[in-house]
Amino acid sequence: MLTANRLRGLFPAIPTPVMADDTIDAGAVSAMFAWLNKQGIDGVVPLGGTGEYGALARSERIKMAGLSVKAMAGKGPVIAGVLDTGFHDALQAGREFAAEGVDGLLVLTPYYTNPTQAGVRDYFLRYADASPVPVLIYEIPYRTRIAIEPKILHELSRHPNIIGMKACNLDMYHFLQVVAGVDESFAVLSGEDSLFPLHLAAGAKGGIIVTACLLPRAWRQIYETATAGKTAEALSLHRRLIPLMNMAFAETNPGPMKAVMDMVGVEAPRMLAPLVQPAPALVAALRAEFGKQLAVSENVG
Repeated sequence: MLTANRLRGLFPAIPTPVMADDTIDAGAVSAMFAWLNKQGIDGVVPLGGTGEYGALARSERIKMAGLSVKAMAGKGPVIAGVLDTGFHDALQAGREFAAEGVDGLLVLTPYYTNPTQAGVRDYFLRYADASPVPVLIYEIPYRTRIAIEPKILHELSRHPNIIGMKACNLDMYHFLQVVAGVDESFAVLSGEDSLFPLHLAAGAKGGIIVTACLLPRAWRQIYETATAGKTAEALSLHRRLIPLMNMAFAETNPGPMKAVMDMVGVEAPRMLAPLVQPAPALVAALRAEFGKQLAVSENVG
């Protein structure tokens, strides 16, 4: 059973390679995991926003969960995203992914209905009670318009089946308040490429990082440097990645990233509606920057 103690290190949020008919490209999935596993990752997070959860057919989500479990082969936890809007659909998805062998579920804050803080608390408590595998909370208020108050997260962190969270709240003071009061059995993971070293310095145990799919070694170096207490050095390493991050998120993720993954042997450029292919000029600039960063990363011991 997955515990907070295993939520340490680097967990790439992975895209979903698809074919022209919007079904999973199993060959590209295999190539992606071959690339990631040889780079030194601690686990993976399929089927989140980066995985285009909302655009995938339910059957394809289940297939991606199973392929991810098979490809990881026990080398690290597979934590599947659950981004449904309603409790019953979210719980059904979680049970389907658990049946495929995932180790945990990253459950998004309920959105659109605009719940109160009491409603958010009860949603996660009810979900955790029913979930067959451990739950991580996914808080991303710039997408959901719902921020979870630190005191609510403190309470939720004490539930035995809620073991962590992906923190995407850009408010650093909110992050500091969360870390200050969560249970020792709960791991806060950074969910922001842009804030990763700061989150580590403030108490995050690791990160669910999008561009770690492209540069796992570079992000690993930042993690190891920061957790060794060398915050200034970690920030310097992170600063080098700012141009790449700016391009990778210049259009909606994962479009730009998918467009350049062929550079690491993964042919996965197709997007699912309503997302479209990124602008050619952006792709060209990203390819040039990624090429430079990749050459540096390959020399990282």
